[in-house]
Amino acid sequence: MLPTVLSVRAADCLAPKTYQLDFDNLPGSELRRAADGWHAIVPLGGTKHRLWLRELPASGYAVVVDLPLDADFELRLGAARRFWLALERRALGMPPLTLPALKQRRLILALRAVDGWQEGNSYRQIAQGLFGSRRIAERGWKTDDLRSRTIRLVKLGRRLMRLRWRALLTKRRGRDDK
Repeated sequence: MLPTVLSVRAADCLAPKTYQLDFDNLPGSELRRAADGWHAIVPLGGTKHRLWLRELPASGYAVVVDLPLDADFELRLGAARRFWLALERRALGMPPLTLPALKQRRLILALRAVDGWQEGNSYRQIAQGLFGSRRIAERGWKTDDLRSRTIRLVKLGRRLMRLRWRALLTKRRGRDDK
């Protein structure tokens, strides 16, 4: 199951009015029965929350979100927090899989750089394509910081190709260009 799909189950108590979810009558929601339980898409707070339930809770009962302690815990926690904030009618903040703008830009540059590398272009040609010809010095290319940056971007792009798309979704701490 995707880490942004929340596993939800009924609690043994009635929920306060703010937290009551009547899955049969949620406006704009989709509810489907499958072999493994119920799948719900619930629009709250301007976004769609994806839930999985083994059984539907009775109307008015509180729900509990299960958060397994695994490699995707941080993503599940972010999705659960956004769901709770939507129930509270508060601002949701960034979606759990959203990358910061600088990281997005770096990944785009890395993918463009590896495309150029696969086409057989030199690091200098790749740098000219990424950063523009006027930024590339006529002399001193071997010591230019754009040369080093281009090489790192190609390495990151190759690493992303090896690890496939999952590398784009992980929120690792530290340097990405190993």
